[in-house]
Amino acid sequence: MDFQLKENKISTTDAINLEHKYGAHNYKPLPVVLKKGDGIKVWDVEDNEYLDFLSAYSAVNQGHSHPKIISVLIDQAKQLQLTSRAFYNDVLGTYEEFITQLFGYDKVLPMNTGVEGGETAIKLCRKWAYKVKGVKKNKAKILFVEGNFWGRTLAACSSSSDPDCYEDYGPFIPGFEIIPYNNLESLRIALQDENVAGLMLEPIQGEAGVIVPDEGYLKQAYNLCKENNVLFIADEIQTGLGRTGKMLCCDYENVKPDILVLGKALSGGMLPVSAVLSSDEIMLTIKPGQHGSTYGGNPLACKVAQTALSVIIEEKMVENSYNLGKIFRSKVAQTMERTNLIKEVRGKGLLNAIEINDSPNSRTAWNICIELKNNGLLAKPTHGNIIRFAPPLIINEKSILRACEIIETSFLAYEKK
Repeated sequence: MDFQLKENKISTTDAINLEHKYGAHNYKPLPVVLKKGDGIKVWDVEDNEYLDFLSAYSAVNQGHSHPKIISVLIDQAKQLQLTSRAFYNDVLGTYEEFITQLFGYDKVLPMNTGVEGGETAIKLCRKWAYKVKGVKKNKAKILFVEGNFWGRTLAACSSSSDPDCYEDYGPFIPGFEIIPYNNLESLRIALQDENVAGLMLEPIQGEAGVIVPDEGYLKQAYNLCKENNVLFIADEIQTGLGRTGKMLCCDYENVKPDILVLGKALSGGMLPVSAVLSSDEIMLTIKPGQHGSTYGGNPLACKVAQTALSVIIEEKMVENSYNLGKIFRSKVAQTMERTNLIKEVRGKGLLNAIEINDSPNSRTAWNICIELKNNGLLAKPTHGNIIRFAPPLIINEKSILRACEIIETSFLAYEKK
C-alpha cells in the first residue's frame, strides 16, 4: 500500500464508505462531507455551499478560519508548540493573567478537551471537600442534574441520566447523585446531606435540547449552595463565550460560579483547549504532581485561546448573539404558526432549538435536517425530536433572515410530503 500523503480528492459516497469501513461507528453524521469552511459557511466535496448552523457544537463561535486566530496559530507554531509543564514557557503566564482577569478569578488550570475540564472541576471539588470543608475521607458527594451532558468519560457516564451514555459502562464511579433539573426543592433536600461538596450543571442544557431553566433558578440554586457551604460548578463549555448572548450564560442572573469550566470556542475551533477557573482557596488545594496534562497549557493553545477570547470582545460577538437570537426566535415563531410540525422554539442568544411535534423515536427531525441540508443549511437533531440551531456568532442579520427562510421553506415542504 502507498502511504504517501496525497491531495484528498474524494466523492461524498467514497468518503462516507471509508469512514464506515475503517472508523468506529460511534457517530451518525448527516450525509454531507465537508472540505472547506469560511466564516459562517462551509462547502462539501461537490462544492455545494451551506450555512453552518451547528458551529461544531459551538466550538466555532468566531467563525471558520478566523484570520486573526489563524495568523497567531501559524506564527506561534513556527516559534514553539509544546514543552510540557516540565518547564516554564513564555506564553502561559501571559495567557493565565489575561483569562483570570477577564473572568474575575484568582487562578486557572489549563486543560485540553471539555470533558477534561469537567473531570478537573470534579477533582478540585473533591479535594476542596476534604482539605477545606472537612468532609470525611471518601465520603464527598457531587450533585448533577437530569439531562446533563459533559462528555463520555467514565465520570461523565457515571453522572448521566441518558441510557445511551451510561448503558453497559458500569460499574460506575461512586459519590455522584442525580437530581431533577430546574427543581429547587429537590436541590434543597439534597443539600441537607453534609457530605455534599458541589453542584455541577449547565446553565442551559445544550445536548439535552437547549433546555432553558426558569428565570431565577440559577441564582437561587447558587444561593442554596452558599447557604450549605457547597461549591457551585458551572459547565459553560457550550453556553459560554457569547453563545447565549452574554459572555457567560450565568451572567444573566449575576451568578459567579465557584468553579467555571470553559472549552469549545476557547480556541475558536482551532485545537482542543479548555480551562477551569476558580479561587485560591479551591485551586491551591491541588499540589504539584496531583493533576496535570502533557498538552495542558502548551504555548500554541495559550496563544490561540487568548486571541480567540480577544476577537469575541473586539468584534462585539456577544452583543451580536443577543440581538440576532431575538430575531431568529421571532421569525421561527412566525413559522410555527404556519405548520403543525413545530411544538416549541426556545433558547437564548444564538443557542436555540426547535422541538418537533412528534415522538422522540420518530425520524421526523432527522428527515427535516436532510431537507434543510438540501436547501443549504446544516443543523443536527438531538434527543430524537429536537433540532439545535447555533450559527457562528459573526453571522449578520441578512444571513439570519436567509436561514429563517430556509427553515420555513424546509418545514412547509416536508409537511406537504
